[in-house]
Amino acid sequence: MKTRKSILRRTTLKPKRIRVVKVPIRVPIKFKIEELKKGIYILPSLFTCGNMSLGILSIFSSINGDFIMAAWFLIGALACDILDGRIARLTNTTSIFGMQLDSLSDLVSFGVSPAVMMYMLILKDMEIPGIAIAVLFVLCAALRLARFNVLAQSGEIHKHFVGLPTPASAGLIISFVLSYQLLARAEQSINFKTIPVLISLIPQFLEVMPVIMIVLSFLMVSNIPYLSFKKFKLTKVRTIELFAMLIVLIILVVVYPQNTIFILFSIYAVSGLLFYVPQIIIKERSRRKLGKLEKAEENDV
Repeated sequence: MKTRKSILRRTTLKPKRIRVVKVPIRVPIKFKIEELKKGIYILPSLFTCGNMSLGILSIFSSINGDFIMAAWFLIGALACDILDGRIARLTNTTSIFGMQLDSLSDLVSFGVSPAVMMYMLILKDMEIPGIAIAVLFVLCAALRLARFNVLAQSGEIHKHFVGLPTPASAGLIISFVLSYQLLARAEQSINFKTIPVLISLIPQFLEVMPVIMIVLSFLMVSNIPYLSFKKFKLTKVRTIELFAMLIVLIILVVVYPQNTIFILFSIYAVSGLLFYVPQIIIKERSRRKLGKLEKAEENDV
């Protein structure tokens, strides 16, 4: 006879083993930030200080009314700004001190200096509105640089710039001043090689330059992505089309330096909007389609 215990053993169901499935949690991707060291590295810091010094000299030149010299001082500041970052990355001497000093230099050279230049050249005649536009430009440049430092220290490194970089914003103003001075000095316009179509449009740019400064200010603090050239290396294999474009670009800069620089900075400032606005439109359309599908499913139920 079967005992009660044996029956219970057979009828009792064995508990099934629960299989634990590890589901990967999606987290925001953060690129590994290069370790920021503490201390002062002489070589990149010298170029950063050169950037700030040229910015201060540009302010003095603008106050004295020598806008061509002020613009060329800022061109030198742009060169120093490019070199200090390149040298720091090549020599592995990036540091917190260098990053903060670089931001302070950029604020002087690409925030305060262009604002003073445009105020003395154009905005001064507008009185209070002109002062407000110049102050807005400096404040937006400071906010843009502060946000960049926060993102850099938190480890959030993007493949693109968030907002229009301050050097690019200042570069458009600098190149405009150089092109405007070519037009203003009629006796020298024959000696300099200029693009006639662009030179004929300079007076129109002059009239809307206060509006352009306001637009540049808001582009700096916007979330619009802009292409970054920090990781662009000439030593890597590239296409022959890109090589040909670089040759043409170099020829244009040599033949029409002021005009070509103005065109390049203008294209770069507009490029963010050209790529960002279509993305916003596509996302808005997809959101509306998703909303319509959800409503249709609710009506069917």
